Parts: sequence; C-alpha cells; structure tokens
Amino acid sequence: ATYESGNLRDAEGYDQEYFLNLVLLHEQMHDEAIGYTRQTLSYPPPRIAIVNSAPFAKQDESLTQTKNDLRNDAEIPAGKFILGNTSKQGFAFDNEQLAHEVEIAPFAIAKTAVTNGEFKTFVEEGGYKKRKLWTAEGWRWRTAASANCPVYWRRKGNDRWSRRNFDEWVELDERLPVIHVNWHEANAYCRWANRRLPTEAEWEMAASGEPTTNSHGVAERKRRYPWGDDNPKLERANLDWRALGCIPVDALPAGDSAFGCRQMIGNVWEWTASNFKPYPGFIAGPYKEYSEPWFGDHKVLRLVHNTYRNFYTPDRRDVWAGFRTCALQP
Repeated sequence: ATYESGNLRDAEGYDQEYFLNLVLLHEQMHDEAIGYTRQTLSYPPPRIAIVNSAPFAKQDESLTQTKNDLRNDAEIPAGKFILGNTSKQGFAFDNEQLAHEVEIAPFAIAKTAVTNGEFKTFVEEGGYKKRKLWTAEGWRWRTAASANCPVYWRRKGNDRWSRRNFDEWVELDERLPVIHVNWHEANAYCRWANRRLPTEAEWEMAASGEPTTNSHGVAERKRRYPWGDDNPKLERANLDWRALGCIPVDALPAGDSAFGCRQMIGNVWEWTASNFKPYPGFIAGPYKEYSEPWFGDHKVLRLVHNTYRNFYTPDRRDVWAGFRTCALQP
C-alpha cells in the first residue's frame, strides 16, 4: 500500500474509502441474511431500534386516485442504453462495471410488483399443478419440494389465506408484494398470466432512463435512483426495514421512475429473466470471490439502486424476493 494525495491506496489503486464501503455494505448483506434466516427458522422478528412507519400510512386508497394509473404498463421506447454503473463518484461493485451500450427493443413493464392478491389467483387456479407453466428444471424443483403455494402460505377455508411472518401467522394482505417466491415460481406465474419477466437491461432502463422531449426515445441522461440523483427519503422508498416489512405496492408515488414505475428500489428484491454474467471487459475487484464464482448458474435480482445487481440460484425462496412482469413482445 502507498500514500497518494493523503489517501492510502493499494497496488491496484483502491483507496481507504472503497474498502470502508465494501466492508459496510457486506455487513448489511449479512444483516439481511440474519433477517431471512430468522424467518426461515420461525424466530421472532429482529428488534429494530428505530421504527418510523408514519410515512407509509398514507397510501392511495385505490390504484386510480393518482395521475399515474398503476393498472397500465409503462411503455418504454426502443433505444440505445448504457447498462451498468456510469458514475465516477461513490462505490460500485465489480459486477456493475464496466458500463456498456446495449440496444433495447420497445417493451411494456408493470408499474408495480406482483401482489399477494394477484399471486393468490394463480395458486387457486391450479398454477402449481399445471406442468405446461413450468420449465423442466422448475417442474423438477416443484415436484421435489412438493410445492403447492408460496413457502410461508397456508389456506384457511376456500378463499382465505394466511402467511407466516416470522413467528406468527397473519392474514394474507393482498396489496403487499408477494415475497419468498423463487425464480421458477415467478416464471410459472408469468406463463400463466401470458406475461414474462423483464431482462435486467429492461429493468434498469425502466428504473433509470428518461424519455426524450418528444417521448419517442430514451435520453442519454441516466438516473442513479428512479426519482433522480437525490438520496433516498422515507417518502420515496421503503429501505432499512423502517416499516418492519413490506408496504403496499401502490405506496410512495414520490419514488416513481421517469416512466411511472413504482418502488423499483426498496420493498422487495425483484427477479429478472437474466442469468448473472460478467459485463464485457469484467475485472474482479479486491474481493475476488464476491462475483466471479457465481457467474452462470444464478439469476439477477434488482432493488438497492438502479445499477446494483444481486444474484441467487433460481430455487431460492427463503430470500425477500418477488418480481414484476412485462408484456409479451408482439
């Protein structure tokens, strides 16, 4: 290590700030893992010193009371788009780099994540029993796991469901995003709904892109967060477990993307159709085991900021994962 302009840098040019961020963010990942492990083991929820759910109490009473009608898809025009982290400031994991141009066809993406209520209909219409809705790998998983509904659901009568939330069973809230579903379940739902999962490039474009002035293309500017470059606030995103769980998918309109997509960060991890692969020119960072060993057999999820890439194997349903859907291409 050497001193350069007052900052301690290693042989590869990484300074103290980089390693501090790396340690803190990695610690947060383990904190999240402790949270979903407590859910898996049916332990009580973790104790959070400060819980401020007041801003989340002011949700829309219906999906039609705002200018942004959430029942309609966001229409994203075709265009060239820079995928990956383009910022020269702040921390970025190695798998977000190197940013590169991709060509994306026009697509339509749901403005909200799939809800418990929507997924319940899939379950009740026999989605888990219809072989044609599942990939070969997905059907093998479903059969081996004897899965007939999301892992923490149970039926109460003909049309009532409850969900285990840590150590207690609560009535299924149909406005909350469905969580603890794996990639296979998300993909089967999409087939049932005649929809599909977005690619990670489409997801990032819907979250960070801006329409051109004539709305026929995507502007060159790219946002760090869906609402812009300002840091997250309570009225924009459900982060840091301040609500001790998920909030309704129609909440927090102040966090909408330029195309009207809601809660593209916060609330729930979202599966994409994409395999976790290196970007062109990938170079492993100082923590060389962070990304490289997992390329190929994991799927990409998105949540934290517009270019952050999470990754899990498609059978994982213990994590806080849900999804949103896209219309099929014409």
